[in-house]
Amino acid sequence: MFCTGLSQPFISLFSPEIPSLLYYSHVPAAIVSLLLGFLIFRFGDKKKSSLVLLMLTFAFFLLFATNIIIWISGDVEILTLFWFINQFVFLLLPVFSLYLFYIFLKDEKGLPFLYKTLGIIVIAAFIPIVFWGYNMQYFDVYNCEVVENSLIVSYQNSVLLLSVLWMFILTIKELFIKNEKKSEKTKTVLLALGLSSMLFSLFFTWNPTIFGYSAGFEEFGFIGMIVFLVTVTYMVVKYKAFNIKLLATQALIWGLIALIGSQFFFIRTPINRVLNGITFAASIILGYYLVKSVKKEIEQRKQLAFLLKQRESLVHLITHKVKGSFTRIKFLFAGMLDGTFGEISSEIKKRAEQGLEFDDNGIQTVDLVLNVANMQNGLIKYDMKTTDFRNLVEETISEKKISAEKKGLVIETKIEDGTYSVTGDSFWLKEVVNNLLENSIKYTKEGKIMVDLKKHNNKILFSVKDNGVGINEEDKKHLFTEGGRGAKSVEINVDSTGYGLFTVKLIVDAHAGRVWAESEGENKGSQFYVELPTI
Repeated sequence: MFCTGLSQPFISLFSPEIPSLLYYSHVPAAIVSLLLGFLIFRFGDKKKSSLVLLMLTFAFFLLFATNIIIWISGDVEILTLFWFINQFVFLLLPVFSLYLFYIFLKDEKGLPFLYKTLGIIVIAAFIPIVFWGYNMQYFDVYNCEVVENSLIVSYQNSVLLLSVLWMFILTIKELFIKNEKKSEKTKTVLLALGLSSMLFSLFFTWNPTIFGYSAGFEEFGFIGMIVFLVTVTYMVVKYKAFNIKLLATQALIWGLIALIGSQFFFIRTPINRVLNGITFAASIILGYYLVKSVKKEIEQRKQLAFLLKQRESLVHLITHKVKGSFTRIKFLFAGMLDGTFGEISSEIKKRAEQGLEFDDNGIQTVDLVLNVANMQNGLIKYDMKTTDFRNLVEETISEKKISAEKKGLVIETKIEDGTYSVTGDSFWLKEVVNNLLENSIKYTKEGKIMVDLKKHNNKILFSVKDNGVGINEEDKKHLFTEGGRGAKSVEINVDSTGYGLFTVKLIVDAHAGRVWAESEGENKGSQFYVELPTI
């Protein structure tokens, strides 16, 4: 059976019954989205998220194809069949969108069992409804359209809106993770905005009766996909999302420009030509600067890789040459002191003791630099166990009292009652406490050092306060960075490397904590804080 009054479509694709803007909004978005999904899957490194993106873009392409057929076909059987497929694909989009967002957010980790079960139930429950026709009330031959079952439409809309809400909740949680990098948070927000724009545009344009506007508004239904494509392209170029290579990025951008330009061949109305012209020009300008930005980024990465290689060679040299030399010198000084080389005068003994002390400082410096390199390369594996942090603090204070008393300093402690159990590596956590105490002793000429340990907001808060040289605003910017050290610290301690506090930060970060410093300025003392999650 055929609907009457419809014109015959040209090569089964172009029909005067379809507004030209529908082609403009559907064709570029659908084809470029499929191209985007294929390129990222082919050239990207993150295969799981790339595969889901390909599935999402393919589903979107099917939605486009079936929607065009529904608009141009006058055959009731063909129209009904493709309408069923269209409805099913419409449901897949929010499911795939949520799946993509989750594994991208969780760094390629698989879906939890609950997520998988819910997704299967949502899709499986809809399959018999669609293919048995329960989502259709009847076919309106006069208007040549399917009249949908309102309950099924509500089901589809609920799945879509819940998916967007779920992504919103996951995004908010991600933004409140303290130790997460800013770039990772930005990528999360961008992906959430892109996916939400796509889904919301479908929601508003596929439900004209709900919002009281004409069904013709569907012509703008795929505009949200353009927003998603631009967002993903920006993430690929700016943040190297999906680790897609330059060649694929160029192909994606110029392919997008070519497809938009091809719209001039069948656009007839002036307003659509203007819209297409603006989009085409903007795409060329944006594409040029994006590719230029990627090339510059690649050159910078090559230079960085070269510098990192040089640094690795330096670390290798330190490991096998410098530390070995320090160790051999240490044996010589130790032999002089224990009588291995015979009796020595008191003056030589004094110099040998100084030499041994200097040598120990040199070995400690080498170890410090090597530890930082190993931590950054992931070579140090933390032995995470239940640890009594209070015990580590008390042990370290006991060990440091002798060196403090030599300088005439007093270490005062204030430890509140309670248990201070943490999950961590006791050796490295003790290094944190040791480093902060040792710094306070080095940079305080007189007075006292206050050590405080308490629980605050269900977390352990450890602090070391002194009345030493203090920290100015400029030096605060470099604290806890590799090689970062203040001008005053070098004046007082010529052996300062700037790696001590950086090591502290790396260790604390590995234990899901945070470290920071406060000071009123130079010569006004400073206070360092470490916050760790308690068991």
